[in-house]
This record gives sequence, C-alpha cells and structure tokens, in this order.
Amino acid sequence: MSIPISGTHFGLTAGDYHATIASVGASLRTLEFDGRPLVVPFSADEVRPAFRGATLAPWPNRVVDGRYTFDGTERQLALTEPGRGHALHGLATWLDFTAIDRSPSSVTLSATIEAQDGYPHRVEVAVAFELDEDGLHTTVTGTNTGTTPAPWGTGPHPYLVAGEGRVDDWTLDLPADKVLTVTEDRLIPAGLADVMGGPFDFRAARPIADTFVDHAFTGLRRDADGTATVSLLAPEGTGVAMTWDAACPWVQVHTADRDVPELNRLGLAVEPMTCPPDAYNSGTDLIVLEPGESAAAGWTIRAL
Repeated sequence: MSIPISGTHFGLTAGDYHATIASVGASLRTLEFDGRPLVVPFSADEVRPAFRGATLAPWPNRVVDGRYTFDGTERQLALTEPGRGHALHGLATWLDFTAIDRSPSSVTLSATIEAQDGYPHRVEVAVAFELDEDGLHTTVTGTNTGTTPAPWGTGPHPYLVAGEGRVDDWTLDLPADKVLTVTEDRLIPAGLADVMGGPFDFRAARPIADTFVDHAFTGLRRDADGTATVSLLAPEGTGVAMTWDAACPWVQVHTADRDVPELNRLGLAVEPMTCPPDAYNSGTDLIVLEPGESAAAGWTIRAL
C-alpha cells in the first residue's frame, strides 16, 4: 500500500473524540467530537494547505527578511514566504516524522532538524499527541543534540471550527490585553499596543463579523493555575476551545482570509507561541537551547 502524500497516518480515539495525525510536519489532519469537526481538515493525499495543523519549529511565525544575528554571526534563512520576503514557520513543517511511541489514543512523533545554511544547529523535535475525554493534548519538545547553543521557539497551526458557517458567524473570546501591531504590506512587527476599545479587543466575547485579524497577542489573562483559554462559539451553541500554560506567553490569531471564495475564512487559526513574530531578531521570549538541553510547550483543543 502506498503512503499518502501527507505521510503516514495515525488515528487516535478516546470517548467521542477522534483525531488523525499525519507524519509530514507532525500535522493534526483531522479532529472531531461526536462527528463534528473542531479543526479545518485536509485530505490524506493533499499537499497540506496553509500550514493546517502543522508543528512550527524551531521558530513560529516570521523571521523578517529571513535574516538574523545569533551568537555574533549574521545568518540568512531561505525565504519561504516569498510574497512578503520572510522565513515562515520554521524548518520542521515538511519533515517526515517517525513514530517512537504509539497507543490507540496517542502517538509520539520525532524528527531531527539537521544543521544547515541559516540554522547551523542540530535539534531533535518530539511531538506527543494524546487524546482523552478532555480533548487532544499536544506537547512539543525540542532537544539540542548538537554542539552549539541553538535559538528555539515553537507553536501549532490549527484552524479552529466552532460549528456551522464561517469565521464571520462565530463569537470569539480572546483574553489578551496587548496586540503586536504590524505593517500592512509585510506584517513586520511595529510595536505593542493596548487592545482596549479597538478592533482587536475580544476580552469580552463578541462576534468576529468582518474583522480581519493576523496578529500576535500577549498580556494573556489566565486562570488560577496559569492556563489561558481562547474559545470560539457558533450561533447554534456548539464551539471549540484551546488552552495552554505559561510556556506560551503569546498567541497568533488569524481569520484565514483567502482570495479564493470557497477557502475564505473557513476557520480561525489560533497558534499559542513560545515567542512572538521575529523573535530571532528582537530576542523577546526567545529560548536558547544549550547543547543537551530541552524545552517543552503544550496545548489542548476541546469541544464546547
């Protein structure tokens, strides 16, 4: 039997939840609760579109111009977002991960980012997916298996689905006090701003309507155990929530605007991140893995 173009597939089941993980990019291909999609899926024999469900490492979001200086040396990354001229979403999104642990409700996948032009470090990336009656839990661990310190950041890229309709129809609860403003043309970070009273103030849940969002948020309001929660509700009362802990002080939210009408605003990208866009240049919340050191971050998607 031939392997689908998106890689080897791993079906996970627990209670009313079912998920499918694709090995290319350690990607969340499908997630359903009682037959209801919680994320925008993609087909097994489809080249994964728009980073749906991909694991982002060793950086999430953008490195502006693909250029940064680390440990006193300037580096140039491949420009994988050619329209804006940036290096987008890391180096792991097209790696074929291998299963190193497996059960009916879980799988752990592993791949190595080898030292290369622009990123002369070797980092092992392990992605553990575990499904239970509380939803899908994902943990990404980066381990520096090389001999030099390595910059590191990570995050996921699911497009959440609340129910019937599209992004415009859903109500968003986003407990963030600050938004990272960006330039209109290239989405280059320009500075932090208060969301209060502005178009990106979703601290009190309200309909997204026609608001365009492709921004990183911080100043997250958390519950007593340090958990941040973003929730999305459809008019009929169904919904989806994503939660994460202090390992991710940032979240990118994107309304998935597309020029093709049938693809436009199908789901809301919610991407908890260990660091903001262009952290390789700003240094903000950038993790530096010393040789032999590991760092982990995790998140959960559940039905409402």
